[in-house]
Amino acid sequence: MARSIWNGTITFGLIAVPIKVHSATESHTIHFHQVHESDGARIKQKRLCTKEDKEVPYKEVAMGYEVRGGEFVMLQKEEIDAAAGDRARTIDLEQFVDRDQVDPVYYDRTYYLGAGEDGEDAYRLLHDALERAGRTGLGRWVFHNREYLVAVRSGEDVLVLHTMRFADQLVAVDKLDIQAPSRKPSKGELDMAEQLVDSLHKPFRPASFKDTYRDRVAELIKLKAEGGEVELPEYEEPEAPDDLLAALKASLGKGKKQPRSKARS
Repeated sequence: MARSIWNGTITFGLIAVPIKVHSATESHTIHFHQVHESDGARIKQKRLCTKEDKEVPYKEVAMGYEVRGGEFVMLQKEEIDAAAGDRARTIDLEQFVDRDQVDPVYYDRTYYLGAGEDGEDAYRLLHDALERAGRTGLGRWVFHNREYLVAVRSGEDVLVLHTMRFADQLVAVDKLDIQAPSRKPSKGELDMAEQLVDSLHKPFRPASFKDTYRDRVAELIKLKAEGGEVELPEYEEPEAPDDLLAALKASLGKGKKQPRSKARS
């Protein structure tokens, strides 16, 4: 059974809820190593002192913040941890908002919360209160030398915590080179687009979505390991249709299928 990665307390009002934080996700990414192409040997990264030009043991590595060119303020781990203050072991829910009010663009990573020691009753109280009210609690969590805005909500028989991005971490849309739409769609186009969306509507079943790219990479690795050669495909890049209405009719099966665009050179 996976161990918790952080133990502490959630507070709201005068209620304290002992919790244990568990990762809700795990990476299945295929990891590659850097190797020397000519002989296949692993590439090693070394910690080198730029002044003495020699490798430094990990135990001699300290945390430093550069205040001016080449001058550093040195901080010990305990000193950095002290910056958390009362938030070192506590997540104080400062306010509650409607669950649907938080735009998903603010969400980052997801964690499951379990009840801490002697905290089962308070844990269930918070879970059921959030579920009944349809609310999400917002607070701050200091974890791995960083403060996070967090959202705590009720899941299926478990509390769920999302780390969130602060507002100043999001790029304003008006700062991007995004071209504004040239015209509004016609009523006919919009009606048919809505029909197409409805025709593709299904209940969300997460297990039906698989990481097919990872599977293909694994197949290529197996092929190469067995001495095979990888055939590089020629890709065709779809282009925006000149006639939206005709493309919508074809998508709904009400017209002839539109020919695929030719590959760009």
